[in-house]
Amino acid sequence: MKLSIIIPAHNEEKTIGQVISKVMAVDLLPWEKEIVVVNDGSSDNTKDILEAAAKNFRQAGLKVLHHASNLGKGAAVQSALRQVAGEYVIIQDADGEYDPKDIPGLLEPINRHATGTRVVVFGDRGIKSYPERGIHYVIGAKILTWTLNLLFGVKLSDLYTGYKLIPADIFKSLNIKSAGFEFEAEVACKLLKKGIKIAEVPIANYRPRSKRQGKHIRAKDAIIGLWAIIKYRFTNEQ
Repeated sequence: MKLSIIIPAHNEEKTIGQVISKVMAVDLLPWEKEIVVVNDGSSDNTKDILEAAAKNFRQAGLKVLHHASNLGKGAAVQSALRQVAGEYVIIQDADGEYDPKDIPGLLEPINRHATGTRVVVFGDRGIKSYPERGIHYVIGAKILTWTLNLLFGVKLSDLYTGYKLIPADIFKSLNIKSAGFEFEAEVACKLLKKGIKIAEVPIANYRPRSKRQGKHIRAKDAIIGLWAIIKYRFTNEQ
């Protein structure tokens, strides 16, 4: 089995090199891995760092794609999905908040099932009052998750987790349209509308960063995400 690890990156010169190195180093055996990084129109040194990494790690299964302008996380994931060769796909954020050491734990529910069984796994951050983000961060994450649970009759703990592990064919079939962070809501909604159950696994090494440290997501993204949940619940939009 091969796992395709997608890394969307926009202006992440401080962390992207370290994140790639950590992904390269993590032991996923018996899984093979490939890494597809999308430079989403960065204006800092992210592009140069990725081009150097591509030369150093090409034989290790690293692919690097470039957007001419910043299109958003959802758009970056869509570009990468067209290039992946793995049976499963996981998203790895480039900002260092998520530690690749948690990926083996996310693969465990798949390893336990019989060969051919397809499982979707989300990494549960255990949303709480992180000092780096404050109460608004917690409230926003909980409202979005609560709304999804209410409208779809499920009991997810963490809708906006970055770690989403999905069979590649299912991921591609979702026909994702969201360019921005509402991508997170669209993915979950479309999986649930297809009747696909989502397993959750706790992740232990999540370390959120602040706006001052370069966090991209904003309050307006929560509003957009809320509308996405409502839209995909009550319309037939595919």
